[in-house]
Amino acid sequence: MNNDFPRIITLLRKERGLSQKQAAMELGVSQALLSHYEKGIRECGLDFVIHIADYYSVSCDYLLGRTPDRAGATLKLEDLPDNHDAPIEEDGKANTMITLNKKLIQNSVSIVYEILAQLNNKGLTTEISSYLMVSVYKMIRTVYAANTKNPQAMFSVIPEMYSGLSDALQSIIEANAKQLASGKSADGFHGIDNIVAPNLSPDIISRQYPELAPSLYNLIQKTEEKIKKLT
Repeated sequence: MNNDFPRIITLLRKERGLSQKQAAMELGVSQALLSHYEKGIRECGLDFVIHIADYYSVSCDYLLGRTPDRAGATLKLEDLPDNHDAPIEEDGKANTMITLNKKLIQNSVSIVYEILAQLNNKGLTTEISSYLMVSVYKMIRTVYAANTKNPQAMFSVIPEMYSGLSDALQSIIEANAKQLASGKSADGFHGIDNIVAPNLSPDIISRQYPELAPSLYNLIQKTEEKIKKLT
């Protein structure tokens, strides 16, 4: 099997509010066996993959981590909302990739800000916005430097210093954001009120943001694939 299967079947069970004992009984297996499947201790057969896919009303590809879409659909460019599409030539593979990646990022960031609006916390919004700004700053400097003749006067931090300093700044911002998200104060801001923090799950996100959610799931999948290659 793979590492995604245990994580996903555990997530689906918890989303439904089922105990392991109840799910095992309805799936026709022992609780001990289901526990082994969820922990990745044992691998199940193809018949059980199909059975549990039917039980949770998802595709086998989703259970195996092959697609972030629960129905197994493949994400298409036209499925992603964006009011600022760049024109795409028929053979413009590079343009298509640019537009697709732009949509994935824009739509995913939109969900982040929708959640921030629900949290209504100035500090967390400030820190997350700062983190994203630094990310854009680093990448604009990267593409700007592609031509060594471009004047560096546009930036006040010298090329030899900006990368390390911006990495350090992002680490500090991320630490502050995590503090605030846990309800603790940081950088002069008060932490969030955990009582008003929204309940989130893939199912809830899909219902609340039906047009944007596919982008977020694909962004997560693409990023985690790169992370896994490091380990």
